[in-house]
Amino acid sequence: MRLFLVGLAAGLALLAGCDRERVAQLEEGVATEADVRAQFGKPEAIYDDEDGSRTLEYPRQPEGQRNYMITIGPDGRMSALRQVLQPAVFAQVTPGLDKVQVRRLLGRPGKTQVFPLKNEEVWDWRYLDGPENRVFSVSFDPDGKVIDTASSLDPRETQGGG
Repeated sequence: MRLFLVGLAAGLALLAGCDRERVAQLEEGVATEADVRAQFGKPEAIYDDEDGSRTLEYPRQPEGQRNYMITIGPDGRMSALRQVLQPAVFAQVTPGLDKVQVRRLLGRPGKTQVFPLKNEEVWDWRYLDGPENRVFSVSFDPDGKVIDTASSLDPRETQGGG
């Protein structure tokens, strides 16, 4: 098991390193959608924005700790590249938002769970907060509206494994 965990950690470090290299290849205002796709591949989802721009979603969940939202402006050039799994974005997830709005903010979650007795669904994203591995959770009511959020240490860290 220990060897597996060491291998998994090495693989995750490689993925993070690859993303850094991909990001470094893209310059805001210069890179095109074709450049973004050449670096990141096919997006998980594409969101059309009111101003004519498009946002491409590149999640790294469930094992990664980043999700990228890359915006292509109406001129066809990249206008923003954001790693969205961070406290400032989590603060935008407030009671009353629906699942579509949360997905648009944070990208695909790493894990979803349904709790029938509580009549809730919970989505989790793994992320880094400084040196700490953490999980951000969003609880939804039966209508798919946010009722609560929480952040905690990643249980895989505190329980010693997956």
